[in-house]
Amino acid sequence: MFRGGYPVERTPGPVLCKFRARFCRSKGGESLLDAGGPSGQSDRVTRFRPCIDLHDGRVKQIVGGSLTQDAASLRTNFVSDRGAAWYAELYRRDGLGGGHVIKLGPGNDLAAREALAAWPGGLQVGGGIVPENAEEWISAGASHVIVTSCLFDAEGTFLQDKLKDLVSAVGAEHLVLDLSCRRVPGGWAVAMNRWQTLTELRVTEQTLDMLAEHCAEFLIHAADVGGLCTGIDRELVKLLGSWRRRPMTYAGGISHIRDFDEIDALSGGAMDATVGSALDLFGGGLVRYADLVARQRTESGPETA
Repeated sequence: MFRGGYPVERTPGPVLCKFRARFCRSKGGESLLDAGGPSGQSDRVTRFRPCIDLHDGRVKQIVGGSLTQDAASLRTNFVSDRGAAWYAELYRRDGLGGGHVIKLGPGNDLAAREALAAWPGGLQVGGGIVPENAEEWISAGASHVIVTSCLFDAEGTFLQDKLKDLVSAVGAEHLVLDLSCRRVPGGWAVAMNRWQTLTELRVTEQTLDMLAEHCAEFLIHAADVGGLCTGIDRELVKLLGSWRRRPMTYAGGISHIRDFDEIDALSGGAMDATVGSALDLFGGGLVRYADLVARQRTESGPETA
């Protein structure tokens, strides 16, 4: 067990079994996992969730594993000459709700606020979120706040009380838990501090079960393949896609629109996905933004602003 009370191993203990008995059943006794998710929809399809990644106040696409304290190691795929609000307005026009604004380090608050103001309630925000400022970002127009690093101490130990404080601040319905991760022997470890510090938390069904009651969604970035445009982490997608109790968005490695179809097939449509460096909107030449918008409208109809 973690010191924060969350399991490392796959073998369920008494606490986990009690949790499953309480939360893995719907009112009629049907497993929410079997029902296809919290809404019980089995005909759901993988949707495109857009992103606005901010670094030094500008919209950028960065190779995930290169984002360290050493500026010389940073590998940047794209720097936009447009502001964050321009992208937010575009996503609003095209009905692409549920996207996220991620602040990668300091100096991004103003740009993030401009994006949220351009589409109040249409975007989530993450980066530097703590219990003390979470409500401030909801008031600024974010539909949800996204958190990772504040849930751990400097050594990567999970802090259960911090999660409780966040739920008290904004409510679980406004909270997205970012379990972005890196490969380790035997699976994946949640990574914090711009994906540079591995925590004790492992990405498993047990971990997802234990955290589900405290959030509305999960965001999971496969940091090892992020920005490389070499394809998705299929093993991770398959693992995550088999767990369907909360909405979940995958990021990392998407290099073709067919990757969305593969994620849809591997997850039974339960998992959404975002794409960055491969997208023509961010200077990439592998995925056309217009094709994703058209696919979404064809598959499930546009969302309304």
